[in-house]
Amino acid sequence: CTLDSEVALRVGGDFFFDPQPGESPVKLVLIAGGVGINPLFSILLHIADLHRYPEGKGNGYKMGTVKLYYSAKNTSELLFKRNILGLMNAFPGKITCRFHVTQQGSQICEELQPHVTGK
Repeated sequence: CTLDSEVALRVGGDFFFDPQPGESPVKLVLIAGGVGINPLFSILLHIADLHRYPEGKGNGYKMGTVKLYYSAKNTSELLFKRNILGLMNAFPGKITCRFHVTQQGSQICEELQPHVTGK
């Protein structure tokens, strides 16, 4: 987003991402904290499927980019972190993630270091 961009924001409740064929690609920003990652991880897996199947195959929707921002107390509480890293590696530039930790007491593993901010 840039200054003065219009965004849609949805907090909690019943939500999903179900783009239809012919719709314009969208750029998604997903924000999760703690176990709130569960529904967003499902959306992230769906987005990976959309990237796997080019337009004209699958559902015919051309997926835009997605950025996930995910916060937890420490890296051991970041659920699905290995899966998320795998998706970022499989779809570079299309799926990105920034992890944020608030109470990290130990060294952050080398694999996560480039993607983690916080204490």
